[in-house]
Amino acid sequence: MSTIPSATGGTATAPDSAQAPARALRRLWRRQLPAYPAPLARYSGLTIVVLSTIVLYYALYIQYGVGTSIMAEFHMSFLYFVWMSVIGNAVGAIASLVAGLADRWGRANLVVYGLLVVGALMLTLPYAPDKGTYLALFEGIYFVEGLVLVATPALIRDFSPQLGRAGAMGFWTMGPVVGSLVVTVVTSATLDSTSWRDQLRFAGFATLAVFLLALFGLRELSPRLRDQLMVSVRDRALIEARARRQPAVHATSGHWRQMLRPDIVGSAFAISVYLLLYYSAVGNLVIYYSTVFGYTEQRANALANWYWASNAIALVLVGVLSDKLGVRKPFMLVGAVGSIVVTSLFALAATDKGTGYYHFAALFVGIGVCAGLTYAPWMASFTETVERRNPAATATGLAVWAWLLRVVVTVSAACVPVVVTSVTPLVEHGAEVQAAAGTAAPAQRVISEHPALFAELEKYPAGEVPAGLQARALKEVGAADLALVREAGPALGTLRLHGAEVAQAADQGPGQWQTWWWVCVGGQAVFLPLMFLMHGRWSPRRARQDAEDHRRSVERELSLLESSGDRGAVE
Repeated sequence: MSTIPSATGGTATAPDSAQAPARALRRLWRRQLPAYPAPLARYSGLTIVVLSTIVLYYALYIQYGVGTSIMAEFHMSFLYFVWMSVIGNAVGAIASLVAGLADRWGRANLVVYGLLVVGALMLTLPYAPDKGTYLALFEGIYFVEGLVLVATPALIRDFSPQLGRAGAMGFWTMGPVVGSLVVTVVTSATLDSTSWRDQLRFAGFATLAVFLLALFGLRELSPRLRDQLMVSVRDRALIEARARRQPAVHATSGHWRQMLRPDIVGSAFAISVYLLLYYSAVGNLVIYYSTVFGYTEQRANALANWYWASNAIALVLVGVLSDKLGVRKPFMLVGAVGSIVVTSLFALAATDKGTGYYHFAALFVGIGVCAGLTYAPWMASFTETVERRNPAATATGLAVWAWLLRVVVTVSAACVPVVVTSVTPLVEHGAEVQAAAGTAAPAQRVISEHPALFAELEKYPAGEVPAGLQARALKEVGAADLALVREAGPALGTLRLHGAEVAQAADQGPGQWQTWWWVCVGGQAVFLPLMFLMHGRWSPRRARQDAEDHRRSVERELSLLESSGDRGAVE
């Protein structure tokens, strides 16, 4: 039973069951935990966050897996398709700054209700009547992704002490990577029997399924808990004791000033340009292999599976090993150098159309492993660098990173059609010209045998050829071959209109793409010196000593609390 105010100013009793629906509704918004969760609850929360990230990136990336079909459906130019990504990433950059307020709104709520919005948009997109509507709807997905790019790693950081941070961040980073893998696995397995609309629906239903899981299962730490530095799970008692002793007010003033420092901004920019190859793989790999090597959408997506699968495995294994040794920078250094070497080999193969499928697959495995060596330790080191400034400003620090990441993605997406000018004619007219070439081949053989005659015939519109010239054509070529040339007229027109442009683009394309791949190598090279700005040890021995010193410090503080009589604070 519970008490409620009566009409006379006293109190009356009401059954608790009457308040149960209200409590349940509040629980769907108020998700804060008053104490650090037990291991099972913590791992469940981490799993939901990772699943949420996977389906959100699956939804975001699916359009690139079926990009050529979408462009054909809405009669989009390649430039229009690229600018959808450019505008979307700019929208995502704005959203990332907005998500710096995640501490105020609730990190978990951003994820939960972001899933709902994205699921609804993905189920609406197949019914878009035109490319303008499609563009507007898809930008909404980019906005939510910008919010989630801040909220989900913030939740991972909250639930993972520093001594397990790299492994946890490795699992989180599997979100974008496994999202990409899901795209390529699903499309390579089902695209021969489904349409691009079905692919978008698959992603929408998957997103709504995880939304229901997150709606009832995802929680977050209260500000008093998450705003503290947690090195080991053994710190739990002290962190909870401090949380009970400090005011409930969560201050956010000064966070942006604290986060706009060289170590944070520099390292965020470093990883943003390091990932240039990743952005290109997500957005352009299908287009690259279809225009340069003639792969179908299915075959190109199947090739990408090698990249995403090896990257996902490496992220987790390297993260666990980094935690075991207690260091981040050695892994980042090896991964960055390895990335430069393997990506350079990939760039060198870009102009050789004889390069085989499994040659590329081996290169993608190497690229994926090296990216895993770099990225999982970097994410752990970045959050630790932020914590060194102010643990309470984690969301703000991640907002700085996410904003810079989106700015770099936006600029790189805009630069691809500038560097690779051959893509536009190949995407817009390549298939048309190829089909026309097949249709017109017999007619071209006839024309090549009588070039002077057909040069004369082309001077006159159909039906206005002089009788003498018609008689000469019948005598020299024959009625059957003339009819063959006449029937191939539309195909010959297509070849005259676009054939030379497409041929030139096909010749220039490999070299232009190679230039872009070298730009990606340059981004990886920029990462190397900037990684030295980050916090963290190089020596596992020194890292173990730091952990031991921290353990002793925690024990001393707990002893002081017990000796002061505040026994309840540490129980």
